[in-house]
Amino acid sequence: MTDLEAKADETPRTLSAIDIHTIMAYLPHRYPFLLVDRIEEIDGDRSGVGIKNVTFNEPHFQGHFPQSPVMPGVLLIEGMAQTAGAMCVSARVAPGSPRIVYFMTIDKAKFRKPVVPGDVVRYHMTQIKKRGNMWWFRGEAKVEGKIVCEAEVSAMLVHD
Repeated sequence: MTDLEAKADETPRTLSAIDIHTIMAYLPHRYPFLLVDRIEEIDGDRSGVGIKNVTFNEPHFQGHFPQSPVMPGVLLIEGMAQTAGAMCVSARVAPGSPRIVYFMTIDKAKFRKPVVPGDVVRYHMTQIKKRGNMWWFRGEAKVEGKIVCEAEVSAMLVHD
């Protein structure tokens, strides 16, 4: 480890959180497509944990599947991307300066277990790389500590 890396490890970090009202200020998504309720343990744009409370009255359960409701995997990936996007906006934007986040790529997606009503999904997002206005994240969606989905996603921030 270099002296610079050692110094970075010693630098105290302040973990923060973003509530639903702030998420809605950062992202254009609204019900039924806002798929993160809160973000906590945020370390700038380096890492954070998004929270999604899965409820039976969400519209996708009417058809996926009525007799045995399962949250669609694509919505888990979208929740990861929304968590990462809100973290990026939070790290870069002064209050009142809206930007738009575009979801760019999905790689290495794997679905491990079904997510059902009553579950609390925690989107653990960790930055892999950042260049200019683009970010790449590795995400793990967990329910009760068990991985239900994982993927790598990228996002781009642009002025609106």
